[in-house]
Amino acid sequence: MIIVLKPKATKKEVDHIVERVKSLGLKPLISRGVERTIIGVIGDEDVLRVQPLEVIPGVEKVMPVLSPYKLVSREFKPADTIINVNGVKIGGGQKLVVMAGPCSVESYERLHEVAKKVKKSGATFLRGGAFKPRTSPYSFQGLGEEGLKYLCDIGKRVGLKVVTELMDVRDINLVERYSDVIQIGARNMQNFNLLKEVGLSKKPVLLKRGMSATIKEWLLSAEYILSTGNFNVMLCERGIRTFEDETRFTLDLTAVPVVKSLSHLPIVVDPSHGTGKWGLVGAMAKAGVAAGADGLIIEVHPKPEEALSDGAQSLLPERFATLMEEVRAVAKAVGRQA
Repeated sequence: MIIVLKPKATKKEVDHIVERVKSLGLKPLISRGVERTIIGVIGDEDVLRVQPLEVIPGVEKVMPVLSPYKLVSREFKPADTIINVNGVKIGGGQKLVVMAGPCSVESYERLHEVAKKVKKSGATFLRGGAFKPRTSPYSFQGLGEEGLKYLCDIGKRVGLKVVTELMDVRDINLVERYSDVIQIGARNMQNFNLLKEVGLSKKPVLLKRGMSATIKEWLLSAEYILSTGNFNVMLCERGIRTFEDETRFTLDLTAVPVVKSLSHLPIVVDPSHGTGKWGLVGAMAKAGVAAGADGLIIEVHPKPEEALSDGAQSLLPERFATLMEEVRAVAKAVGRQA
């Protein structure tokens, strides 16, 4: 349910409405827009249907939310969410944001080398995994806290924000300490306890789509995070599993305009995981920008043949530099800045 307030509703009136909603055993969440303030209500909506909330001073109207995801929906917030990551804004038609770096943090020297090169090419975020979810228990699992320290230190030295994956609720304080954005990977998209924990965090969250998840399931996972208080969520389309085996996954670029129509949250495209082949990354990155993505996340490695994970889909730094020039041209053609 959404309570739409009058344009000139006072703080006293808003506070009274909030207290009234709480007294009914429901959870109010306030969203302040440029022209209007609305209050999203979570809980048993049947209670609200028999309460005359429209007569409370400051209330203009009460509306039901028809979609299963309430806070994520355009009904709750018609305007695009813009996430401010320590000065870097994502969403709402802002400048295209590019996150780049190796799949895994392997060493300080190699990460530093990549960071300097992607920064020079125009990236604003350094990506890299310190904890790696691998299909085989015998594959490289990441450097853990040591890797997080490398990311944090190099990010500050080079001037890049840091995005890295959180896999376990026991590591949330650790990842919060060293990162600017917490990534929830595809395999954890429906790890609801983990989602609720990052919902209690104030760090922005990058939520990747599960490899077999529908858009509705994906948005409901985002709802878990918003419903526990964290509205700084961006979605990431990284490919879904289909019958096609020429690529690692099938990058669902239709998800970009579909999500834009259903939700106010920013959306990022991952052409590296979406294809699994470096030769396809450029085309899909440019297509993602043309489709309306707010950002890209791309794997870059100076020696892909030596990479401890996902070398086949990693771009050489010089190829990444060329791609950034091409991305800027596409962004300009569709009225965007990159």
